[in-house]
Amino acid sequence: MSDTPLVLDVIVCSTRPGRVGPAVGRWFADHARAQSRFAVRLVDLADFALPVFDEPHHPKLGKYVHDHTRRWAASVAGADAFAFVLPEYNAAPNSAFVNALSYLSAEWAGKPCGFVSYGGISGGLRAVQLSKQIVTTLRMMPLIDGVPIPFVAERIGADGVFASNPLIDASADKMLPELYHWAKGLRAMRQEEKA
Repeated sequence: MSDTPLVLDVIVCSTRPGRVGPAVGRWFADHARAQSRFAVRLVDLADFALPVFDEPHHPKLGKYVHDHTRRWAASVAGADAFAFVLPEYNAAPNSAFVNALSYLSAEWAGKPCGFVSYGGISGGLRAVQLSKQIVTTLRMMPLIDGVPIPFVAERIGADGVFASNPLIDASADKMLPELYHWAKGLRAMRQEEKA
């Protein structure tokens, strides 16, 4: 089995102007780095500027013709696990996230994912429940435990920095070891399939 560090991509899923996702993503990435389990990469979905799915071939074929898809595929393929920093819009996941999932297939497969969700009173939990149905069809393993953040706007300071609290920290501390456990096991399974 490979002894290279497991890579966790913390993916900021909101792409809209004025979003709070980057602040939440920076906090979670720093929190994950402090636990020293993963090599952590903070990935901003907005940096890929993915249009509504525009590849002529089905993602299962991996025959990408657009540079934005190739860059996105390379980023996702390089990770062993994902933490999706996910907003809730209209009691559902945001369309940019669903679109980004739909671009790829094999790059997602056999990897675990957790959700750092945010919104109003529900903390994004409704968006997470719908998202779990989608990620399982891509052969990802969604974790039961997550990091819901209710009333997220109240936790963003005037400096744009997200301020956590002990309950949110405890949720992250519970999810990260589980994510590592699954990432380690699923990496071994993926390597066995390739052998």
